[in-house]
Amino acid sequence: MQNKYKKNGIILFDGVCNFCNSSVNFIIKHDKKNYFLFAPLQSEFAKNICEKINVDSEELTTMVLIEGNKIFTKSNAALRITRKLNRAYSLFYGFIIVPLFIRNIIYDYFAHNRYKWFGKKETCMIPDDKLKEKFISF
Repeated sequence: MQNKYKKNGIILFDGVCNFCNSSVNFIIKHDKKNYFLFAPLQSEFAKNICEKINVDSEELTTMVLIEGNKIFTKSNAALRITRKLNRAYSLFYGFIIVPLFIRNIIYDYFAHNRYKWFGKKETCMIPDDKLKEKFISF
C-alpha cells in the first residue's frame, strides 16, 4: 500500500451497485473527520490490491476495508466503518459482539440480493469535482 494512504481507511466497493453507491454517499456525509477514501472494485487500484492478497476482484460480493496493513471484509468491514462515523451511527459497532458466522450469514444474504432489490448501473459512478479527492483512481 502506498504510504500516502496509510492514515486513511480505504473502502473498496462495487461501483455498479446502486446500494453500494448509496452507502458510499452515506459514509461520505457522516465521515466528518475525512478518514475514508474510496475505490471501486472495478478500478485498477482495487484490482492491484486484490491481486496482492490473492483475491479476484471480479468475484468479490463484499465491500473491503483496508486500515493500515489489515484487511476486513463482509460484516467486519461494515461494522468497523460505522465506528468511525459521527453521531449515533458509531453505536452500530456494538453488533461486533454477535458471532461472526451469524453476522456474515445476514451479510451474505443481503449481498446476494442487492442487485435484485436496488438495481445495478452499467458503469461505475464518477464523483463530481467536489468529491473527487475522496476517491482513488479518478
